[in-house]
Amino acid sequence: MSGHLFARAPRLDIDSVLTDPSVRIIVCTGAGGVGKTTTAAALGLRAAESGRNVCVLTIDPAKRLAQAMGLSSLDNTPRQVPGVCAPDGSGSLFAMMLDMKRTFDEVVEGHADPERAQQILSNPFYQALSSSFAGTQEYMAMEKLGQLHLRAEDEGTWDLIIVDTPPSRSALDFLDAPERLGSFLDGRFIRILTAPARGAGRGIGRLAAMGFGIFTNVLNKILGAQVLADLGTFVAAIDTTFGGFRERADATYALLKDEGTSFVVVAAPERDALREAAYFVERLRRDDMPLAGLVLNRMQQVDDPELTAEQAAAGAQLLTEQAALDPSLASRNELTSALLQLHAQRMQIAERQLRLADRFAAAHPGVSVTTVTALAGDVHDLDGLREVGDLLAR
Repeated sequence: MSGHLFARAPRLDIDSVLTDPSVRIIVCTGAGGVGKTTTAAALGLRAAESGRNVCVLTIDPAKRLAQAMGLSSLDNTPRQVPGVCAPDGSGSLFAMMLDMKRTFDEVVEGHADPERAQQILSNPFYQALSSSFAGTQEYMAMEKLGQLHLRAEDEGTWDLIIVDTPPSRSALDFLDAPERLGSFLDGRFIRILTAPARGAGRGIGRLAAMGFGIFTNVLNKILGAQVLADLGTFVAAIDTTFGGFRERADATYALLKDEGTSFVVVAAPERDALREAAYFVERLRRDDMPLAGLVLNRMQQVDDPELTAEQAAAGAQLLTEQAALDPSLASRNELTSALLQLHAQRMQIAERQLRLADRFAAAHPGVSVTTVTALAGDVHDLDGLREVGDLLAR
């Protein structure tokens, strides 16, 4: 089955990516629910056991990564996974889970004096922005990646960072969120609100303040005095505290385009997931971002591909008819018929998945592909992650 697929698409050699010292960042992305978190964790474990010092950053709210790695919990601080290294003792694995609001708070604390930082952190408008503004999670993932990269450069802590991107409605949100948040902070509404403070003390500032007074009277009626006061307090801190947001986002965006970064697009062999994967592959190409290839996760495994779905279904039907004519055959034929029907169903699933994968490969020539067969159960420990890593590298 995989031979047919790889006849269309070159094989993605995962080990060559993981062991290449020039690759410093791997970004696992794709639609939600396709196994990005498990893939990222399996890649991190495999890289660490090949001798690299790895940090896996996950944005998975289910916390399965911590369970699979034998950690009681993950938080906004990288924690070492005990007992993971190469046979010669080299390599290490750290893991963390993005805390969106805590990361936002760290940005505030790092770019404001303690008094101003406390004023911002307790501001209701800031609390709403840091917790629920569309794209905040994706933007903070970029912030945290930038922080980890700087720490790795300064301290030599890790030589490989693997990012599990947010479970967004669209895979493109990860790349677009910084622009959306930056546009909001630089937008016309914010510029209007900050204009009086910027022009204070000058004639034009006094005129702007007069105009702003009229403007705030209108807003006061619409929003209420307290909401407007909270907004005004938040806006007053933007120039000094949030001025570096766009610059840092641009720096991280440039980092994602660097030769030391590789994107691994993860998809299930389903129509919607592959459509998301196609959008992302096209976006990466358009933005000249380095694509390693596609992981097709949870492919149906077939034990006997020589027996077609039609043959299995026909055999099951024949056994059922025989049992109807001779009841003494019912017990034996019933089990065999059920197994043949199960095989026929699996073959049909496998053939449908292969058609979808083959269509993707034809539409995106040159994109390297590897497949991971569906496992019998969930991955819940390091051995399960090693099995996934082995499947990725086949």
